Amino acid sequence: MRKIAVFTGTRAEYGLLYWLLKDIQADPTLELQLLVSAMHLSPEFGMTYQQIEADGFVITEKVEMLLSSDSAVGTAKSIGLGVIGFADALARMQPDVLVILGDRFEALAVAQAAMILRIPIAHIHGGEITEGAYDDAIRHAITKLSLLHFTSTETHRNRVIQLGESPNRVHNVGAVGLDHLQRSNLMSIDELASSLNFKLEQPYLLVTYHPVTLASEPAKASFLNLLAALDQFPELQIILTYPNADDGGREIIPVLEAYAKKQPQRVLAIPSLGQLRYLSAVKHAAAVMGNSSSGIIEVPSFKVPTVNIGERQRGRLAANSVFPCTADTDAIVTTLKTALDADLSQVVNPYGKGDASGTILEHLKLAKLTEIKTFYDLQGVT
Repeated sequence: MRKIAVFTGTRAEYGLLYWLLKDIQADPTLELQLLVSAMHLSPEFGMTYQQIEADGFVITEKVEMLLSSDSAVGTAKSIGLGVIGFADALARMQPDVLVILGDRFEALAVAQAAMILRIPIAHIHGGEITEGAYDDAIRHAITKLSLLHFTSTETHRNRVIQLGESPNRVHNVGAVGLDHLQRSNLMSIDELASSLNFKLEQPYLLVTYHPVTLASEPAKASFLNLLAALDQFPELQIILTYPNADDGGREIIPVLEAYAKKQPQRVLAIPSLGQLRYLSAVKHAAAVMGNSSSGIIEVPSFKVPTVNIGERQRGRLAANSVFPCTADTDAIVTTLKTALDADLSQVVNPYGKGDASGTILEHLKLAKLTEIKTFYDLQGVT
């Protein structure tokens, strides 16, 4: 049996991988190995490894790596701890291939360890651009460490080839997270409210704001601008999800919690919704706000507007249901008003229709994993 190891370090990444994990688990010719780390193991971010187990998966290895720090130095040290822990875990697991999704620092740590251990890497969501975050450089670095590539659009496939990856190893499969649209039974608004123990009696906004790690956009100040903008829409309820573990994220959390505590009937703050509740919340929302990639990749399929705030996702391919604005209060207010009034009935999501997992699975089963990777030069380039 071919052993397929899959890495996950965050709630969002796990949610995107859910159906691929189910498909690997169900295939009699494959053995699923699950490598879990970082935010999943942190009480501060909801101990979300418990949700993975509740979904029926067996975690093969857990690797602690996340320092309780809010600085770039702390993040860099966490990467170092991760490399050490992943080296031991992967040496025990001995997978035939390691699947990594995305562009986070946890993913960079496990990719480094796997490359040195000569474990082939299959990378999902390469070739994309997010100029406002160091995730952008991490994503391209993981591309160069990987043997197989599963991109979300043809534009991104071409960019991975431009990075020197052979076309026969780069496959445009669409965004894997969209498989939920075809395969998951989303909650009604009453079921969602019951699950959250929070009455959803008015139209609501789903808000997620992460620190911006490259651009000049101070996390706390920008988040306070966002909250000031939300104050101008008292007729809308708010579901606020916590930021990720990037440097600057922890200073947002107490501000977020204090904001919710002052308005308990209007605002819900929650560390993690989980993928089913998150997508159910998207489906019924008046708008999605913040700077998460989900607002650009998954949300357009629901024909729900996204107010994309600030620089974090700058450069990412987006549908016309995504409304960008700067991270100042007036711009956020104006853009939200525009988004709420927009007709999105004709929106087409450029990231696919929700059939990526099956295609990825077939490539993982059939791919030659012993070849030496060579640099592919584009014809006519000097």
